[in-house]
Amino acid sequence: MSKLSSLIVRFHKWLLALWIVIAVAMGYFAIQLPSLLDGDGFRTDGEFEEVEDILNEEFDFPESTLLVLFEEKSDEEISSLLTEIEDLDAASSIQSPIDNEEMQEGDVAYASLFFTDESLDINQVISDVKDITSEESGVSLTGAPVISEDINKASQDDLKRAELIGLPVALLILLLAFGTVVASLLPLIIGAITIVAGFGVLAIIGQDTQLSIFILNIVPMIGLALSIDFALLFINRYREERLKQEKAEALMTTIQTAGRSIIFSAVCVFIGLAAMSVIQVDIFTNIAIGGSIVIVAAVLASLTLLPSLLYVLGSKIDKWRIISTDKDTTPRWRTFARGVMKHPVIIAFIALIILGIGVIPVFNMNLSIPTIDALPKSYDSRAAFETIDETFMDGEESTAYVIAERDGDWLESDGLEQIKDLEEQLSDEEIVDSVDTLYSATDFNTPEELAASLDQPQVREQLQPAINQFINEDLLMIPVHLTASANSSEAQELMTQWSSDSWDVEMMFGGQPKFNEEIYTEIYDKIGITLAIIIISTFIILTIAFRSVIIPLKAILMNIIGLASTFGILVWIFQGGHFGLNEADIALVLPVIVFSLVFGLSMDYEVFLISRIHEFYLQNGDNTKSTVEGLANTSKIITSAALIMIVITGAFAFTGVVPVKQIGIGIAVAIFIDATIIRLLLVPSLMKLLGDWNWWLPFTKANQVKKKETSS
Repeated sequence: MSKLSSLIVRFHKWLLALWIVIAVAMGYFAIQLPSLLDGDGFRTDGEFEEVEDILNEEFDFPESTLLVLFEEKSDEEISSLLTEIEDLDAASSIQSPIDNEEMQEGDVAYASLFFTDESLDINQVISDVKDITSEESGVSLTGAPVISEDINKASQDDLKRAELIGLPVALLILLLAFGTVVASLLPLIIGAITIVAGFGVLAIIGQDTQLSIFILNIVPMIGLALSIDFALLFINRYREERLKQEKAEALMTTIQTAGRSIIFSAVCVFIGLAAMSVIQVDIFTNIAIGGSIVIVAAVLASLTLLPSLLYVLGSKIDKWRIISTDKDTTPRWRTFARGVMKHPVIIAFIALIILGIGVIPVFNMNLSIPTIDALPKSYDSRAAFETIDETFMDGEESTAYVIAERDGDWLESDGLEQIKDLEEQLSDEEIVDSVDTLYSATDFNTPEELAASLDQPQVREQLQPAINQFINEDLLMIPVHLTASANSSEAQELMTQWSSDSWDVEMMFGGQPKFNEEIYTEIYDKIGITLAIIIISTFIILTIAFRSVIIPLKAILMNIIGLASTFGILVWIFQGGHFGLNEADIALVLPVIVFSLVFGLSMDYEVFLISRIHEFYLQNGDNTKSTVEGLANTSKIITSAALIMIVITGAFAFTGVVPVKQIGIGIAVAIFIDATIIRLLLVPSLMKLLGDWNWWLPFTKANQVKKKETSS
């Protein structure tokens, strides 16, 4: 680090110039990112995707479907509007409520617009259709593509709203920490450049890779909070060193000390994010990629751009003082630390009881894949979809699609017998309501009757539309209607069972039940590996950093307890509908994302605090005194950093997209617990109780003792 610090100080002007070029270049790409985002990220490679491709390519299922809701509209008005839409020459077919009584109920009706052309710009089609529907009262447009577009727009609005709330409050906290405008603005500048650089790189990646719309909120949340934290730590240490050394020497010392802590902290967060990519669901890989990019940008900006700015500013960092800050808060924190360490058993017991109470609601956690309820109620597409769903559809039903493939023609006598056998086997399940096949479509009951009819050319011609609906050469498509919702455990268990069963022909399963089953299975199968990577890697890194196995074990256990308490609080807030929120299940991705992020983020404070304790311990060999001094010298900056993290992430509580709201509140609650109950109470209590055993490392005990004796 000494050589690196020397190079950074020596070439600070070149580094500043380089960052200006990076900011401008990445800014050009960053503004393009929102237009490149598509989908909610709930996608994984599997049978569902394969079946979808077959349904689209072989059985003419639409690539996209739009729904037009009509309320209190006459047949003439509906027909006229659908004619205008048909004249756009975009829809491959239109299903009108005038021709289908099942699409009308009282004053409510809806039409389905089907699009099979893969090259079609569906966003342009949506815009064109909206130009027609927006002119009519009582007419609304919805459907998956419209909802996806609206979530993208809501995410952009949410990001602006969160920034308007979070950044001014963060600036106020920085002013309270530093007292001067210049010093307080520097972390925000570093944060802004980090986000611009991160968004720019993501925009370049997004040219060839599908990125989830949710990264528009989650990546800035990570990048801003982390880069401001790093800058806060760095500037605080620099100002301490500036009182003892010249500018250049102070910067080099800061890079070697605070810079080292920043790198270790960033590696912990990086591991947490990278581990998510083990779970092959797009939203996890997207966040892993996006988060890793902003982490790298935050570290590079904090260790190169920030020192360069500090070198150029020199004493001007204390310019425009508007708040007279207490120059030395360590006596107060020292008194607090000593107070905690006088009663370590009682303090630790109380802290664990509080955390334990928070854990209790976890056992009632309901996880679900976000659907239309992820979108704010103010959007017409959500209101229209809910009206159609409540009026015409039963949320307790779902449809699975089976693709069967055999060697030979399905219309041969043995093929017809296999179709009948499959129909009977698939029907022989409690939650199967009905199975659509060539038999149900033609009213023939036996293979013999159907075979005899197909031998008659005139009858076969009449049956051809039904044949085309279910059969394409060696492929057979069978819709299976279930009495259970796609998100139910019964439907998912049935998909798992069918996929593992032995069939006479090759079978693949699709539809929403299979989609949900694959997402849940992928997460549940890989979550153990993800957690193991995070925990084991963090243990190794902290062991290397602090030359101890006890410190990492304590940090990991305290993090797990704190996160469990966080999840319990989230269940109480969201599932209980407290604080004026509508009752909602916890987003399936939330535990993975919050655990992976917070496990790394909270290690920031662990590294910042234990690094200082370790410095003092190497100097005096007294564990108790080192803990007191470490806590006294870092508590103010850790508290400020935690407040900023809470403000930046907690600001997303005021956003409309529910999964993002849950993730933002989850991170804020977790950081609050970590920076208060864990960092200020549990850490010093356990440091006191374990004494010199805190610094135990196998095979090096003699060296530790010798070092302490020498220093004393």
